[in-house]
Amino acid sequence: MPDLSVVVVGGLHADARKATVDQLLADVPDSVVLHHDLATAAAGTVVRTIRDATGIVTAGEAPLVNDCACCALREDLVPELLRIRDAGGTRMAVVELWDSVEPKAMAEVVTAGGLTVTGVITAVDPALVLPYLGNGDDLAEGGLAAAATDQRTVADTFARQLEYAPVLAVADSPEADDEDRELLAQLHPTARQVPITEGGPAAASAPVAAADDLMVPPPRRRPLSSLAQAALAGFDVESAAAAQHPACALLPAEADAHGVSTLVWHRRRPFHPERLYAALEDLTCAAARSRGRFWLADKPDVLLHWDAAGGALCVESAGPWLASLPDAAWDMVPPVRRAAAALDWHPEHGDCCQHLVFTSPGLDRDGLSELLESCLLTDAEYAAGRDAWKQLPPAFDTLLEV
Repeated sequence: MPDLSVVVVGGLHADARKATVDQLLADVPDSVVLHHDLATAAAGTVVRTIRDATGIVTAGEAPLVNDCACCALREDLVPELLRIRDAGGTRMAVVELWDSVEPKAMAEVVTAGGLTVTGVITAVDPALVLPYLGNGDDLAEGGLAAAATDQRTVADTFARQLEYAPVLAVADSPEADDEDRELLAQLHPTARQVPITEGGPAAASAPVAAADDLMVPPPRRRPLSSLAQAALAGFDVESAAAAQHPACALLPAEADAHGVSTLVWHRRRPFHPERLYAALEDLTCAAARSRGRFWLADKPDVLLHWDAAGGALCVESAGPWLASLPDAAWDMVPPVRRAAAALDWHPEHGDCCQHLVFTSPGLDRDGLSELLESCLLTDAEYAAGRDAWKQLPPAFDTLLEV
């Protein structure tokens, strides 16, 4: 079967995304770009285009599935990629995602379809990182919703796009300053940042003149750009998913530079549900981005996920802490999670803990730490033990839709 490298390129920063795709198309010979435009979904169709370096190769429409543009994309994407692969002659297919489509879902769909994803890239304009993280508007308000039931916001969608991709294609934005670039670096410190503007078309050299009885050497192409190399370097869907799971996420580390700070707050005592609930608004608005896992006294066996951006907070259960599971159940837990828990294991509480990370320009680290500390159980409350903790008022039941 012919080999085909599939590269997923996404991001709400449309100009940066398109520049990234154009550079990949120019840099990698025998490549095509597949794009589903969901802007026409309200009219009942999704427009699909496939183009190469010379222009549009084919264009067509995919019908909506369950009134969901993303569902139509999922149904149409893999068959098109398989057709391209089976036809041969194509080295790389770039899947350019529409604005609000998240790369995680599409990378998993492509991999499940039997194709090879060699890279996932989110394109970013550093000058737009803070404005997008601070934008709590619903996607629907900006015409960016992928379905009638899409309740995501600009901020949380952008945050997930940014943090999932191991490669960030970064625009050379004249409006960006050191604070913007530092914010991007602290939000996703493990990402490989590659400039979009590097190089250009990988032009072939002119043939060398030769006598009739000599062979003319084939045109030589210069080496692939850093962006193209990153796109073809390889990608593991399971590892990428694990890096985002609340129990073993690769969260940012402590940092403080160019006016931007990241506070890593780690404690071994549960929160008092009522005091934490009363502080949620202040905690959510304290940073441009915060995420992690936390431990509530009245739900001591439940690992809770904290995910905040744009002034809005999402709290949800991520299942039990490993310490709450019987030994026999550990074999069913992914190795990466067992390893993460082992690194953070406490002799009394196991992996139960508070591990929250706040990143923002102008972060009030001392005030934030003090507020978080005030939400923990007091010495007397802690000493009362788990049975007493479970009797505390269940302030989060509504938020968790219990």
